[in-house]
Amino acid sequence: MLSLFSDSPEYVQRTKTPFKPTNVTISEVHSVIPKDLYRKSTIKGLGYTARDISFAFAVYKLGRCIDPFNHTLTDVYGFSSGTTTVVKWLLWGLYWYWQGVILAGWWCIAHEAGHGTISSYGWVNHAVGFTLHTFVLVPYYSWRSTHHAHHKATMSIERDEHYMPVTRSQYQLPPDRIAHISDYHDIFEETPIYTLFRMLMMQILGWQCYLLTNVMGNPRYPSGTNHFKPTSALFKPHERNGIIASNIGLTTMIFILYLWTKEVGFSYFIKLYFIPYILCNHWIVMMTYLHHSDPTVPYYRKSEWNFLRGALSTVDRPLLGWAGRFFLHNVSHDHVSHHLFSSIPFYNQPKVTEILKTILKDDYNYDSTNSFRALYRTFTQCCFIEDNGDILFYKNREGKPVRVLAQNVDNMN
Repeated sequence: MLSLFSDSPEYVQRTKTPFKPTNVTISEVHSVIPKDLYRKSTIKGLGYTARDISFAFAVYKLGRCIDPFNHTLTDVYGFSSGTTTVVKWLLWGLYWYWQGVILAGWWCIAHEAGHGTISSYGWVNHAVGFTLHTFVLVPYYSWRSTHHAHHKATMSIERDEHYMPVTRSQYQLPPDRIAHISDYHDIFEETPIYTLFRMLMMQILGWQCYLLTNVMGNPRYPSGTNHFKPTSALFKPHERNGIIASNIGLTTMIFILYLWTKEVGFSYFIKLYFIPYILCNHWIVMMTYLHHSDPTVPYYRKSEWNFLRGALSTVDRPLLGWAGRFFLHNVSHDHVSHHLFSSIPFYNQPKVTEILKTILKDDYNYDSTNSFRALYRTFTQCCFIEDNGDILFYKNREGKPVRVLAQNVDNMN
């Protein structure tokens, strides 16, 4: 329980360690990874996919039994209505939690398929990715495009694609040299209840808002940018057919859900699909937000950014513990290695992580802080970055960074 309110030793150590960019080179990193870890197995990839689908179907069938089971407790065994009500909602709570996690795992498998790691056959990857993403109402080809762009420009202030930091000038804050603590409080101070409300809104609606409006996306795109318009500035002309296919898939899925809702009733639609869908989105936002948004990892402007530096501005986290490894396919446990080697299958990434630790040493970022504590910390401390400087850390509500650059690091102002 105490871990919910404290930061991990790894995080605390980073806050006390002035930052300097890695001296390791990309060629050194690539040289230590065995070639056999790049090998993709279609059988293994489809096996994981089938496993995830089977879990979702089994949990769905159990969910269909909850209300009949509750009636049996009352009508056959004579349990009181109060007891059966408690049992019913406990069972529904378990269903929503686990089905939400399992569907987030579908998203992760589709994410891997978008990177081409489910199979060495492209059509297999696209079939898996398109099917699973469409089921959880994600435009597969659209998001695959912007996600690949994110991998090519991770933590680049000019070119990254999502969770982009807001600058001092965008908040209309006075310059750092004359700003007073009250200037920051005027912008960022809020009641804990309102902070919790904003966090809940991000967790519940953030994923859909990003897809629909590009909120927290790169501000270089014009107003109205989204993941559904084939001519959107997010996409290249040759990608437009894929965007249209994604839209057709989503339209078909929504129609299937409509027909299914007519058959089972609106209550079952909400309980069996919609709530797990919302919780799936919660896990998607939580994992993607925490991969790179952290007070102790830097953003780079173009004069200091390179692929390796951007990839290393990533934090590995033990999100959901064993369940995160099993259902979310190592996506948070091994995200540093994923950014360095996105073509390596997820089931080999734990081995890559262990190798990377030996060569990166202190440049490898891990944080065992409870993920909900980390979410609150990032949400409340990653407030803005400066307009000047080429290596930048988030500043908090007092206008202070929790980590600073080493004195011998040049940071142009």
